[in-house]
Amino acid sequence: MKAEDTEKGRLEHWSPQDLADAFARNAVAIIDVRTPQEYAFEHIHGALLAPLATFEPQNLPSQQGKQVVFHCGSGVRSRKVAEACLAAGITPAAHLEGGFGAWKAAKLPFVTIDTATGANKRVDPAAG
Repeated sequence: MKAEDTEKGRLEHWSPQDLADAFARNAVAIIDVRTPQEYAFEHIHGALLAPLATFEPQNLPSQQGKQVVFHCGSGVRSRKVAEACLAAGITPAAHLEGGFGAWKAAKLPFVTIDTATGANKRVDPAAG
């Protein structure tokens, strides 16, 4: 994980593997800030949805005991949300650097739609 100091506070940039490891330890909650359509098509299993278009920092659950890490498709929207949290005095603020694209490039598992059935299916690219 990398971090940068902004005028509003410290912004953390998590790598896909750092996030996957922390999620496996149940140390973080992942919040997807993409649209409901993007989330429905494919998402990180267990990620919660809070679209950027309707995001309000004050509606976030407490980070007591579990840090929140935001993600989007490329890291642009999730950075905006993390910066909005900092501006609202919510710390720590973290996002997945490179977004869902980086997650998939790292060959980490995700959920997508099975086009044959319309049901969700788990994809684990590392399993081959």
